[in-house]
Amino acid sequence: MTKSDQNSVTPTAEGIAAIASKALKSRGPAPVHLWNPPFCGDLDMRIASDGTWFYLGTPIGRKPLVKLFSSILRKDGKKYFLVTPVEKVGITVDDAPFVAIDFTVSGQGKNQILTFTTHVDDTVIASTENPLRVEIDPVTKAPSPYILVRNNLEAKIDRKSFYRLVDICTDHEVDGTDWFGLWSSSHFFPIIPSSELGQTTS
Repeated sequence: MTKSDQNSVTPTAEGIAAIASKALKSRGPAPVHLWNPPFCGDLDMRIASDGTWFYLGTPIGRKPLVKLFSSILRKDGKKYFLVTPVEKVGITVDDAPFVAIDFTVSGQGKNQILTFTTHVDDTVIASTENPLRVEIDPVTKAPSPYILVRNNLEAKIDRKSFYRLVDICTDHEVDGTDWFGLWSSSHFFPIIPSSELGQTTS
């Protein structure tokens, strides 16, 4: 989305932050799925592919502010919005709104548990409710791994974490096809058909 595509809006990032701070009565994401305020247009705010938030073209350097905005983020269809009880504004997201920067492993085999941490300090366990998925670029064959954090909002798994995940992948048959993938919370997440190993690029 370009600036020419954006509507002129009255709300500012500062105003939205103030309203959100008053609305949030507990730690963690706000109940944005319960809020249905009027749409006020698009804000000049962008989340870059590395997870950096920009406002009016300038990086937002205050992590508490980024965490506040991330807690009122909502995805409707393919569009992203910041939502408070009184207003809803569109923002631009280059890839996924979150970045998974680390993970821990507990247990082994089918009992293995993978717990991811995002750049805004969310933690999420890979499970059927929060699945892992990998997109393979049809041209470059480069993998792009993601995990669902909450309510249609995904985190892209950073490269160093993905390399660590590959090291603990195993083969498992799914619907008659051998897959290279990961176990977590008693569920197998297929990454790539075993027959295609070696065809992807980093």
